[in-house]
Amino acid sequence: MADISLTASMRSNLLSLQNTQSLMDMTQERLSTGKKVNSALDNPTSYYTSQSLTNRANDLSALLDSMGQGVQTIKAANEGIESITAYVQQAKAIANGARDEANKVATSSGKITAVDANADFDFKIGDKTLKVALETTDDDAEKVAAKMQAAIDADNGDDGVAGKFTVEATEDGEVVVKSVDGEFANVSFDAAGIKLSGNVGNDNRLKAVTQFNDILDQIDQLAKDSGYKGVNLLQENDLTVVFNEDRSSNLVIKGVDASTKGLKLSRVDSWGDNAKIDDAIAQVETAVNTLRGMASEFGNNYSIVQNREDFTESLINVLEEGSDKLVLADMNEESANMLALQTRQQLAINSLSLASQAAQSVLKLF
Repeated sequence: MADISLTASMRSNLLSLQNTQSLMDMTQERLSTGKKVNSALDNPTSYYTSQSLTNRANDLSALLDSMGQGVQTIKAANEGIESITAYVQQAKAIANGARDEANKVATSSGKITAVDANADFDFKIGDKTLKVALETTDDDAEKVAAKMQAAIDADNGDDGVAGKFTVEATEDGEVVVKSVDGEFANVSFDAAGIKLSGNVGNDNRLKAVTQFNDILDQIDQLAKDSGYKGVNLLQENDLTVVFNEDRSSNLVIKGVDASTKGLKLSRVDSWGDNAKIDDAIAQVETAVNTLRGMASEFGNNYSIVQNREDFTESLINVLEEGSDKLVLADMNEESANMLALQTRQQLAINSLSLASQAAQSVLKLF
């Protein structure tokens, strides 16, 4: 079948209509997607540059979440340090309270009910074991007290108890052990007919020892509970926070030991000696300074991560804005283009109609 012949004017108008429709299709796509570059065919340079910027923004967005979790880990450690500091301050108050009780005298006593002839027995003051020999059944409370006092006075070595304790007998047959300078020690003996046990020293100091050790136990437990998502900076776990997509920029936050071991806090057996209380107070004061140093370091790290987090958010906005400038369409311009193309299309249709009338006039010759 032979090709249909069109006049030059009709073919020109038809071509113009086709071009106009093609431009309208492209404009409609831009209006529907909001982008002037929808594929590499539209503008390879802008398309691939925009993709690169968008990809980097997405990578940084993923890192932004990681930074946020790093901030929370530091916060958890800081909360732990603040609570541990409060415990340490409480331990210091307990030690100071015990120190104030230093000059108060307390006693321990036991009732003598009967004494066997030639009954020897040992009695203990603290870690010291002293011996007493009973010679006759006439050894009453007063004689037993005198022999115990003699045993104490005889123990005058470097670690002896001579001069630190006195033993007295009461009218109702009790043996009473008294502290001379406020020190205390466990006192006990159990011989035939003689029973005595208790603590020589201030009862408040005895309670303070238990309270002090209980506080140290709480410090250890709190240090263990200060982790976040498996990372505990107070148990010497390190944390690495990555700041850029190729991991070349990061911050390594070193963990610390905030337990009693790391703070060099020792549990106490007794506070009978004022010097022992002073040692405990010195340890606590050192621990407070150590905790303040830890808090300062974590605070500095928190500030660094927070600043990088803010910077990354701003950088993501810059990247996305730059990407949009390369590919986004100007909706006002595209709307105006669509209106102009619609007008051009209508004019081309009218022109094609006029061109066809010249061919139709031939029919009038028949």
